[in-house]
Amino acid sequence: MLPRDTLLKGSRCPQELGALIDLAEEALRTWEPRWSGFVDAEVNEEAQARLGALSEVTLLSDGGWPQAERCRLLIRRADITADGESPAPAAAVCGLVVSGNFLFDPAEPADVRQGLLQAGLKAADLGDLWMRGDRGALAVLSQEASVLADNREAQVRSVPVRLQVVPLEQVQWPALRSPKQLSSVEASLRLDAVGSAGLGLSRSRMADLIRQGAVRVNWQVVTSPSKELRCGDRVRLDGRGELEILEVQPTKRDRWRLVMQRR
Repeated sequence: MLPRDTLLKGSRCPQELGALIDLAEEALRTWEPRWSGFVDAEVNEEAQARLGALSEVTLLSDGGWPQAERCRLLIRRADITADGESPAPAAAVCGLVVSGNFLFDPAEPADVRQGLLQAGLKAADLGDLWMRGDRGALAVLSQEASVLADNREAQVRSVPVRLQVVPLEQVQWPALRSPKQLSSVEASLRLDAVGSAGLGLSRSRMADLIRQGAVRVNWQVVTSPSKELRCGDRVRLDGRGELEILEVQPTKRDRWRLVMQRR
């Protein structure tokens, strides 16, 4: 048995981590690898730090594409790979095309995800999701949910949509993001100002997303655009990646010079 109490102590997401501990114990007991459903980046990071540090198991993640934010985790016995390094299988995932006319009712990825959940899919079935203009969205889907989703109708906001499952190789991925260090001088350390400069959005758009609960600071949802940031804070916006504040220095004109890392 794994040291469950120790692994869960101080966890930011104990329910999700507990489910992964259950999978790890099952993998140890049966000698069979176990895949989780999709988990978000916070759960993945915590699982890698806690379960990944154990000598009994190995932990790999796969979200269908190199910069996936939501991933499925493969948990298997460490001694299976100790001799000969048995190759890890790819996660059982496919693509999902969400087609609809969003010209008069533009949607965000969170709106599409909510519509898919209301159509009967589970959160663990859905990986990354991104918009394709006013034509709809694309998503990564677990193979287990493909029968439920294929050729189904759903609704996103006021827009009826059609769902179509496609092979992963037919999916047009978002542009890959390269880690980038940015410098900026801002009048304040407000979340909307710094996030706008670092993530490439207008300040008003950034403020709207913050109020909608789409932005997290150090993994906590923040809904106040006026929240002040400090050195070391990590700002995350789904679909836009993460911004880390590396340096904060006052200027002679009562402004702030920031160095940021965008991933």
